[in-house]
Order: sequence, then C-alpha cells, then structure tokens
Amino acid sequence: MAEAVEAELIPDDSSKNLLATLLIASLLISAIFLAIAYSPSEKSVSSSAELVSSDEWRAFSVVAPIDTGINVYHDHFRTNDTYPQWLLDDLGVNRICELTFNGTWEERYEADREDCWDNLTTADIVYFPGTKIIGTSPDGDGGVLILDDPSDGHGTAVTGSVIDANPDAVIFFVEGFSDSAVLAAANQPLVDVISTSFGAIGSVPVPGIEDATRVAVVDHNKLHTGAADNSPSPAIQDATAGPPWSIGIAGYAEEGDDQKEIMSGSYPDISADWTQYLPNHDDIDGYHETSGTSFATPRTAGIISFVLQSLRHEFTDSSSGASEERGGMLVDGDNFSVSNADVRQAINLSAWYPEFGWDPTSGTMPISPVMPCTQTGWGLVNLSNIQPLIAHLNQTEPLSDRPSDVEACMAANQELRESYWGAYPSTVHSIVVNFADEQTTWRD
Repeated sequence: MAEAVEAELIPDDSSKNLLATLLIASLLISAIFLAIAYSPSEKSVSSSAELVSSDEWRAFSVVAPIDTGINVYHDHFRTNDTYPQWLLDDLGVNRICELTFNGTWEERYEADREDCWDNLTTADIVYFPGTKIIGTSPDGDGGVLILDDPSDGHGTAVTGSVIDANPDAVIFFVEGFSDSAVLAAANQPLVDVISTSFGAIGSVPVPGIEDATRVAVVDHNKLHTGAADNSPSPAIQDATAGPPWSIGIAGYAEEGDDQKEIMSGSYPDISADWTQYLPNHDDIDGYHETSGTSFATPRTAGIISFVLQSLRHEFTDSSSGASEERGGMLVDGDNFSVSNADVRQAINLSAWYPEFGWDPTSGTMPISPVMPCTQTGWGLVNLSNIQPLIAHLNQTEPLSDRPSDVEACMAANQELRESYWGAYPSTVHSIVVNFADEQTTWRD
C-alpha cells in the first residue's frame, strides 16, 4: 500500500487553541438555532463445544460493539460456524455457555439460568456456541451480565447492524459505557474495530471515553467508529466522535425519491445509514425499524470488517487485529499489508455527496451544495462503498483524490480536532452513566 501520512497532535498553542474554541462556540450557537428550526424525531460454564482446528477455518474479522447488552437468543446472531479453539484462546475466553435454542425467549432464558446467567462474573469472557457472539461485562452493571436489558434493547440493535454489513463478523461484545469497557476490547489483540454509540447529550464538551479509544487506535493500531450526537451539534468537541484518532459518524436518511437528508451531527468524518431494520431484544425472531447515529456507526464498523475480511481472504492472512506480531498491520498477507491509516484514507476517498436536488417544501434538511463537508464530512458511506474500498486497498482500481475544496475543508476539520484535543487533555476517568439525570445516553 502507498503510505498514508498519519496526523500528529498539534502542540498546545494559545492562538490555535483560541481559534478552535471560538469556532466550536460559534458552531454550538448555530446548532442551537438549527435544533429549534429542525428537530428530527428519534425512532425509536457448561460443557465445552466441539471445536475445529485452525487449518479448517476461514478468513475473519473481529468487531467489538460496546453497549447495553445483547440478545444472544435472536436468530440474527445464529451460525453453523463453531469458533476454533485457538481463536477462543486468543480472545481470552474462559467460559462456554451452551444455550437452549428451543421455546420462547423467556423459556430459553429460564432453562439457561442455572448453568449460565446466574453464575457469570465480571471476569468472564463467554463464548456462546451456535452464535457469532463472544461476550463480557467488565463493568458488572445492568442486572444479568451480557444479556440485553429487557426494558432496553439498544445493544442488540447495534450488534445487528454490524452483522447486516458483515454476516461473517466475529462479535466480541462488551457490555458497558466506561473506559474499562472500551479497554476490554482495545487490549484484545484480535479485535479490528471498536464501535461506540453513546455519549453526552448535545455533544456537551465533557470528558468521555477518549482516553480508551486513543489506546485502541494510537497504541494498538485498531479503528474506532464513534457516534456523533442526534442533533446538529458539531462533532469536533464530542468525546465519542470528535477525537482525531476516531472516525466520527453522523446520520443521513434516504427518502423514497432517493433524496438524501442530513439527520444529525455537524462536521463529522462521514455520514452513514440513519434508519435500519434491526433485531428485537426480547424475542427470538422479531425486528423493528429504528433510527439514529447509534446504528449508522456500527453499520460502518461492519463495512470496515467486511473489507478487512475480504482482503485477508485474498492475500492469505489467517488472523486479525493489528498486534506487534503483525507489524501493527490490520491486513498482514502475502507481500501485502494494510494499516488503520490506509483504511481511513480509503474511506475518505470513497465517501460521496449526493446529487443536489431538493424540494424545499418537503420539510427535510438537505445536504447543502455549498460546503457539504460542514454537514456530512467527507460524505456518505453505505454498502455501496464496499467494493470501491476493496478495489482501492488491493490496488486494482485506486480511488481518485477528492476535489481540492473538500480536501481543504476536511484538513481544517482535522486541524481543529487535533488542536482541540491537544488543548483539552482529559484526566483518568470513567464516563458517568446516570440515565435518570440524562448525563450520558446512547445515540438512537
């Protein structure tokens, strides 16, 4: 691969910091007026399994959604694959829960309580044979560990979005919202992409998970997709979507006439599918339509996972992650390698702006033909980007450079983020989760 220049954090410079602060303040003020004018509605261990040897398995990619929990009983996550023992060992699996797959959700849960759910601890990393899921719950919050909260379902939908983009993804699911939850995935050598869909309401500039995502991307060479807020608030200062090492993702919707409309988050890296049809948390085969950057973000993580898996298959790379043993490369194949910087550059090149035909009577907010980057970053990314990404990264059909005005706009975006996050170092902390006080929430 042609080398991609990795950005360096800009030293703390008072004039640049002041400029960044003033610009962010002006964007926040603009966002308030936009929010008033336009506010989109939100829609919402038991016996060991028979394991296969490594030489019988396939190219793979590991995605780590960090969220509320997951419905391991849903058909959406079933598979005939059995994960090989070396994969379980490398992911630190220390417990196997053999699930019941007959009866209703409630009947299955009750049948498995004694051997599984009632005995899980925060130290457990659990494989659920017959599913695509390995799960852990280092924070120990939310009642039954790993399993999705019966009153919620956010994590199930988030993970369903990953699987829709890459049906063969290995899911390393982490229940939680803290630095420790993110680090549980960041410190796993085989994890490729970490996806987070939560943060401060309105992108209020407060500390979040930026320390942990920096470890994942800068120290361990992974990729992080972070959800922007479901408002017009700028993404630059958002602790989930804003750090320059993260891929900040806003949402867009495609109407029946293929008209694109921006739904959230100003000045992100990219925008992705806002509304999706995703699995329920409290049954075994039901689905619902839901919207938000919460789902645009894992969809992008799934797209990245599919691309990595395809390249690994093409270039005979039998592992995953970007560990030191792999030279920090996400793809380490036969005379071929791809870094996280290469993937990010490819995403930027493959993103696109829609044709600008807009009916002003439609009641929607269009993507402006004037500096669309300030609304939607490099542009839109969906399943149509997969083949161009693969062709660019395997060098069979390199993507063209973006127009100079887009390059300049997004270079300014990166400089602002580097300046802001260099001037605003966070202390060691865990994100405050208090849903009653609405300090932090998921982004659907």
